[in-house]
Amino acid sequence: MVDIGRGNQVGEFRGLAGPYWSLRPVCGGQEWEAEPEHVRRADPIERLRAENARCHARSRGEVL
Repeated sequence: MVDIGRGNQVGEFRGLAGPYWSLRPVCGGQEWEAEPEHVRRADPIERLRAENARCHARSRGEVL
């Protein structure tokens, strides 16, 4: 998912938090809440970039 309200940050949908959607960065990190009207599906290239960034972070020991 892409949160356009946070500068097009890519995150994984984790669940509902009241009226908001809970998203988590693909590279790991703290979840955030997004308004559903500011969230859209990630394009394949956006998802690939996020997954690639996660792999690089993991190789540096930043993500388990």
